Amino acid sequence: MGIAMKHKRYDDNFIPLLLGHVFLGVAIYFFEPIGRVYFLGVLFYFLWHIITSPEKEKTMYVLLGCAYIVGGEVFLRMTKGYFFYETGKYCVLLMMLVGIFYKGASGKAYPYFLYLILLVPAVIVASITLTYDINFRTSVTFVLAGPVTLGIATLFCYDKKITQQQILKVLQYLVLPIISMTVYLFLYNPSIRETISNTASNPATSGGFGPNQVSTALGMGMFVMVVRIYMQSPSFFMKILNIVIFAAIAFRAVVTFSRGGVFAAIICILAFLGILFLKSNYKVKNQIIGSTFVFLFAISSTWLIASVETGGMLDKRYANEDSLGREKGDATTGRGTLFMQEMDGFLQDPIFGIGASRTKDIRIQETGEHLPSHNEVGRLLGEHGMLGIIILLILIIKPLAYRARHPGSYFFYAFLFFWFATINHTGMRIAAPSLFYALALLNIINVKKKNIIHRKQLIQQ
Repeated sequence: MGIAMKHKRYDDNFIPLLLGHVFLGVAIYFFEPIGRVYFLGVLFYFLWHIITSPEKEKTMYVLLGCAYIVGGEVFLRMTKGYFFYETGKYCVLLMMLVGIFYKGASGKAYPYFLYLILLVPAVIVASITLTYDINFRTSVTFVLAGPVTLGIATLFCYDKKITQQQILKVLQYLVLPIISMTVYLFLYNPSIRETISNTASNPATSGGFGPNQVSTALGMGMFVMVVRIYMQSPSFFMKILNIVIFAAIAFRAVVTFSRGGVFAAIICILAFLGILFLKSNYKVKNQIIGSTFVFLFAISSTWLIASVETGGMLDKRYANEDSLGREKGDATTGRGTLFMQEMDGFLQDPIFGIGASRTKDIRIQETGEHLPSHNEVGRLLGEHGMLGIIILLILIIKPLAYRARHPGSYFFYAFLFFWFATINHTGMRIAAPSLFYALALLNIINVKKKNIIHRKQLIQQ
């Protein structure tokens, strides 16, 4: 059944945690104020453990806390569980800073100190270029909270050694709040057919929230459940359970009609499975192929059900057609236009850019539309100028150089591709791309094959 490790520790407490988070989704649906109590409890729990745990456990608690917060960020925004919009990013930032205080940062991560410094000039420029009726603090923090979180998270994670079993635990904590959100979405919008009238992104099927962010969060859940299907399904029951959870999350992702999160998930899944297949021996490759047939059947069934429930609108959406079957002119749904506006900012001031959040400020002045950037690459170029190019080079070249020295992780390309795919369709409006980028730079130590065989033999005896 795939390459799942057949020892119990890989699935300790998953069933109770799963049931608890299903109940949480139901409870928050019927009484939303529970969300704030839940958030405060989560924040206190992880900060307490980060501060009071033994030295050797602090890194793991930081990663678990950040993963859990990131997994629940969109859900808590949707249900008003946060006290302010950027709470998720600030919580990740806080936990990472506490982690750096106790565990330090690698000196080899010095390019990310430079990265953080290079963000500063855009703030200075913004203090000059932003119009007087714009709130300077909130405008600048809205666009820079994500990049700063990425920098601090990477400083903490860079070259930190954790085991493969530990990264699987981190991913488990990431998906648990997404399961709660999936349950909430089924309760919020049980009848898809009644809410679909065209092929546009649909807030009604997204819990009344932004389909782009919901799709991205559910895409994360899809990726994690694929990892569980292939690496944490030591029994037939667990494999079926993981496939069912994947199908439920995938169904809710596609019916948001926001394609970005689904495409990002597909890219991550292909990257993970590709590396997993290449690094496996002949016997395990056959197991992967066998599991993939079952997995593809689950995907096909999920798509078929979603297509029927949406009256065929889903197929038209992914074919870039309107409700009448006519091809839409812009496959990017306006993102291309926003990107070109950001390039205008780069051409206007190619050295230092036009300043943090100035692009959005210009859109408000010219069109009256409060449209934030959907593409972090374009925003970096337009608002940071040549410094933005240096920032992008650091963000791309440094992890690839790190990978060349540490080629063992199954997850490196999946994490890095998630970051890049996400910042190109939703910018950095959520903390997820910051965390995934940082996770790519962990030094993940694989379990030795001889130990796996030994454990299997012991179980068989």
